[in-house]
Amino acid sequence: MSERPAPPVFLDRDGTLIVDQHYLSDPQQVALEDGVGDALARLQQQGHPLIVLSNQSGIGRGMFTERDAQRVNARVAELLGGFGIEILAWYMCPHAPDVACDCRKPLPGMALEAARDWKLELTGCYLIGDKQCDLELADAVGGTGILVTTGHGREAVAWATAGARPVFDGLCGAADYIIAERRCAPPPDSPMPAPAPVPPIPKGWRR
Repeated sequence: MSERPAPPVFLDRDGTLIVDQHYLSDPQQVALEDGVGDALARLQQQGHPLIVLSNQSGIGRGMFTERDAQRVNARVAELLGGFGIEILAWYMCPHAPDVACDCRKPLPGMALEAARDWKLELTGCYLIGDKQCDLELADAVGGTGILVTTGHGREAVAWATAGARPVFDGLCGAADYIIAERRCAPPPDSPMPAPAPVPPIPKGWRR
């Protein structure tokens, strides 16, 4: 029996992977959040494709250019490369909030585009972010949204916990949760799967 492929993990950028600098456009100001390198390295070792989905309304607001945002992405990729991490793809919504589009989170456009580009199954995916819109996007595509309290995450804790959504202090706890849940999942195509044991609750879990 073949093992179920590891589902993709979609990642927010500002406030999740890197410290939120408020409309960041200077690559020299990029700083990884604590534990990000180790957390992503463990997810990568488990075979999870890692993809960044980022709202960058500063482009649509005229605060910086798409090229500036790409340079910031390149710097993030460089820092993650120091941990042996390779991001499969980067997707950005450049639109201001008042522009009608299908890519600004929580709308699913970027995730759907990634699924088409890389032939990914979205059902069962994970999305880690610091805002309500990140978790709502996970809902829209049949995935699991995980809130981290870095960035703006604390503003969404009450909403997330009211919906019994996983909340962690940072990416390390989120990675622990994903890895534990996958280990406890029943094998694919099992005719009468036994109830999966409850995953151990990693440090940082909140209800």
